[in-house]
Amino acid sequence: MKKILVTGSAGQIGSELTMALRERYGNDRVVAGGRKTKPSAKLRESGPFEIVDCTDIKAVEKVVKRYEIDTIYHLAALLSAVAEARPQLAWDVNINGLYNVLEVAREYKCAVFTPSSIGAFGLSTPQDNTPQDTIQRPNTMYGVTKVAGELLCDYYYKRFGVDTRGVRYPGIISNVTLPGGGTTDYAVEIFYEAIKHKKYTCFIKEGTKMDMMYMPDALKAAFDLMEADPGKLKHRNAFNVTAMSFAPEEIAAEVKKHIPEFTMDYKVDPVRQAIAESWPNYMDDSVARREWGWHPEYDLPAMSKDMIKVLSEKLQVSDAV
Repeated sequence: MKKILVTGSAGQIGSELTMALRERYGNDRVVAGGRKTKPSAKLRESGPFEIVDCTDIKAVEKVVKRYEIDTIYHLAALLSAVAEARPQLAWDVNINGLYNVLEVAREYKCAVFTPSSIGAFGLSTPQDNTPQDTIQRPNTMYGVTKVAGELLCDYYYKRFGVDTRGVRYPGIISNVTLPGGGTTDYAVEIFYEAIKHKKYTCFIKEGTKMDMMYMPDALKAAFDLMEADPGKLKHRNAFNVTAMSFAPEEIAAEVKKHIPEFTMDYKVDPVRQAIAESWPNYMDDSVARREWGWHPEYDLPAMSKDMIKVLSEKLQVSDAV
C-alpha cells in the first residue's frame, strides 16, 4: 500500500487533498508536509505532520527516508499574483523546490504528482479550445515556473524513469480553503461576500472568461491520473483538465438565482486583469479524457448550488436559497 508525502499540505489544494488521501489510504500512511509550525487541527490530529521546506533538499530527503515514502504529491508553490509580486522567491520555491523533490524521488524511486496551471500559457497561445500541445509563452514569473516545471518533470521521466504525472489546473473553487493570492480567487470570494453582504466588488473585468473547476473535481483529477495505467499515458505531465468556463457576470447571474438581492460591481486590479487576459478562455481536455478517462462531475450550476449550501451552513446564514 502507498506511503505518501504531501508538500504544501496547508495550501488551497493541499489541505483538502491531504485529508482525502488519508481517507483513501489511511491516516498514518499520508504525511502532511509544510513550512507552518502550527498546522490546522485536522492535519495535526488526523495523521503525521512534518516541517518540510522544499527548498531544502535534506529536509525533503529526511522525511522521505523516515517514512519510506513511495509517492509524493508536490503542491508547495507560490500562486500567480503572489509570484508576480515576489518573482525571485517564486523561482526558488516553484523551481528549486521541484528540482529537490525530483532529485529525492530519483534517489528513492518515488512517483511524483506535480500540478501545472493554465498560467503556463500566454497571449500567443490559442485562447479558445486551447490544445494540449501548443505555444507556451507566458509573461508572468508564475507561468515561467510552470512551463519550466512541466519540462523538468518530463525530463526526469525520460532521463531517469521517475514516474512523474501532472495536470494543468484551471482556477480552483473551494468551500473549505480561503483564497490564497490567485488570479481566479474572485470566483471563491464572490460566494462569501454574496452570502454575508449580498454584494461583491470584482477585481476582474466583465467579459473575461477563464477555465474553472470545483475542488472535488480537482481532487478527482489527481486521484484518477495517479491511478491510471501508465501504459496508456502518451503524455505524462501537464494534461489539460477543465470543468467549466465563465466570465464574472456569468457566475454572478448564477449566484443571483440563489440570492436574488445579490449585486456586483467592478474595481479592476490591473495586475490580475493582465494575468487573466494572458490565459485561455477555455482549454481542450480531450487528451486527458482519452488517455485516462478524465470526466468532471460539476458544472457552473451544480458547483454554485453546492457552494452556497455549504458556505451558508459554515457561515451560519440561513436566508440563501
